[in-house]
Amino acid sequence: MKPPLASRGAHYIVIVKGNQKKLREQLKALPWQPVPLQSRIRESGHGRGDIRRIKVCTVNNLLFPGARQAVQLKRRRLHRKSGKVSIKTVYAVTSLSAEQATPAQLANMIRSHWQIEALHHVRDTTSAEDASQLRTCNAPRTMVTWRNLAIGALRIAGTQKVAAALRAISRDPKRPLALLGLT
Repeated sequence: MKPPLASRGAHYIVIVKGNQKKLREQLKALPWQPVPLQSRIRESGHGRGDIRRIKVCTVNNLLFPGARQAVQLKRRRLHRKSGKVSIKTVYAVTSLSAEQATPAQLANMIRSHWQIEALHHVRDTTSAEDASQLRTCNAPRTMVTWRNLAIGALRIAGTQKVAAALRAISRDPKRPLALLGLT
């Protein structure tokens, strides 16, 4: 039986975190040593240098419906100021087969997911989004839209510290309108 997403032509890639212990243990236990390194990406910025290495293998019988490939992504980060090196291993599963997505494409998909998480982190730390009690109708989606608009407008204006800028703008009701060019 095909998973419902695949029957509609949709696919997924899921980052496996600590709250999925059995699946994470299953992925860690895969024989990664003989799997060749399939993609290596080097980037620098924000005072650090990153090297991300990816290994991908075809799987079946994972504790996740429809999983066709398992991904091991190792990120080595050098913090230039402190000289500190950190290495983090991230696991993921995807319903995409090896013919549908190359390791480099999977690495880009995971990187795109991190960019979305970064925006959520800003919304949560500046607006306590995760603690919001709005749960009915379109209220949650509407508030996310307004928060994204505010963050986007501040970023376009060159703001680096969103929380401080939001506090400053909120002190004068004309400032948000001026930021949006509506005065």
